[in-house]
Amino acid sequence: MSKKVPVTLACGDYEIVRALKEGTVKPDGIDLTVVTEMDSTSRHWRFLRNREFDMAEVSCSSYMLARDNHFPIQAIPVFLHRRFRHGFVFINAKSGIVSPKDLIGKKIGVKSFQATAILWLRGILEHEYGVPHKSIEWFSELDEDVEFEPPADLKLTRLDHSQSIETMLLNGEVDAVLHTDLIKALVERDPRVTRLFPNYKNDEIDYFKRTGIFPIMHVMGIKQEILDRHPWIAINMYQAFEKSKEIAMARMENPRIVPLAWYREAWEEQEEILGSDPWEYGLTDANRHTLDTLAGYSFEQGLIRSKPALDDIFVDVSQGRKRGHVYRI
Repeated sequence: MSKKVPVTLACGDYEIVRALKEGTVKPDGIDLTVVTEMDSTSRHWRFLRNREFDMAEVSCSSYMLARDNHFPIQAIPVFLHRRFRHGFVFINAKSGIVSPKDLIGKKIGVKSFQATAILWLRGILEHEYGVPHKSIEWFSELDEDVEFEPPADLKLTRLDHSQSIETMLLNGEVDAVLHTDLIKALVERDPRVTRLFPNYKNDEIDYFKRTGIFPIMHVMGIKQEILDRHPWIAINMYQAFEKSKEIAMARMENPRIVPLAWYREAWEEQEEILGSDPWEYGLTDANRHTLDTLAGYSFEQGLIRSKPALDDIFVDVSQGRKRGHVYRI
């Protein structure tokens, strides 16, 4: 019996990886163990800081910092998590903030400064709404995935362990919070908190139509030592991710599997606005534009020392022109 290479993959428990997790899709030559029971911030830390997994879904922003600091990791262009971000700007209802430019000069809390979601939001606020990131006084709650030296003119305070940006927002100690997730106060409909963009879905659709960007949050990191020993793993895992996503998308097209009354209509709306495969992998033109925009934000905000060429930070998973699409013995 042929021996397969053991690979541990840490990622979110998404529908698009279900076939990999359940073993319906088996990467050629690889004995895959999929680990999903951890939150994103823990997974990013454990991969970037501790190198616990052979491969891991990891923050795109932190990955760029890791490469800028010569960490022994690379990435394949698989993007398991994307999300529009206008709906994740939360404000204290008594702050007097009614438009994006009202954020200028205010105090804003973030879970971590370098988180991809927060990097996108700072870039969007600056480039789309005229809110310079250096006009804000920032308060960060968590240690960063990758340590960095903030620019001297950036007003950034690391909070004490006992402090919480969500509590500070409720108490009016900060005027707004940019977050990666829905905050508890909003979910519980606390009247002290509201959204900066109340019609965020319309704003996000407009943003996509103007820019062509469906923001990428995470990339698929892989330890350099794995690629050094088995360079073929990059392409074989890329193919397996593509196959798993294809199975998921075909399954999710059936409205019977989701307990939502107007699910099919939402599916058709997404396809009409974002196209047939909003979660496309690879360094396509659209993905290059999205990643290059994010890299530009990271550089101008002082997170990385130089803006990277995308071909230098993603493993080439091509097999040559007109190869790999049809299998023949």
